[in-house]
Amino acid sequence: MSTSSSSMLFTVTRQEPRLVVPVEPTPRELKQLSDIDDQEGPGFQIPVIMFYKSNPFMEGEDPVRVIKEGLAKALSFYYPFAGRLVEGPNRKLLVDCTREGVLFVEADAEVELNRLGDAILPGSPVLEELLHGVPGSDGILGCPLLLLQVELAT
Repeated sequence: MSTSSSSMLFTVTRQEPRLVVPVEPTPRELKQLSDIDDQEGPGFQIPVIMFYKSNPFMEGEDPVRVIKEGLAKALSFYYPFAGRLVEGPNRKLLVDCTREGVLFVEADAEVELNRLGDAILPGSPVLEELLHGVPGSDGILGCPLLLLQVELAT
């Protein structure tokens, strides 16, 4: 895929989304959300983007593998994130701790982050290209609660 913004052109190559599940067995249970979460109105997801410099102590390590393995370990403790939202009686929102997993996408961006500057502000096409949604994952009920995309930039 290519994106241009003020003559900026770069390519993002994504792998197929995969589900990452907890490495340890987790309880199968329903967890109620707060009454605030039950307020009428459209549910929506909040996109977040974070950038990290490479760590020289991790040289030779595959950052995607390290993050994916760390996520699977963390989901053993924070297992509701691997579940799905469902509606209970009286439209009460619940997390069904199904252990189905969170979506994980590996991507490569052929761009230097320092070239992006202000082009990554909300609403910009550059930001939208970097924060690519996975079709079918943008709902609230029955969808993964977390989509994590690890994008390596040059």
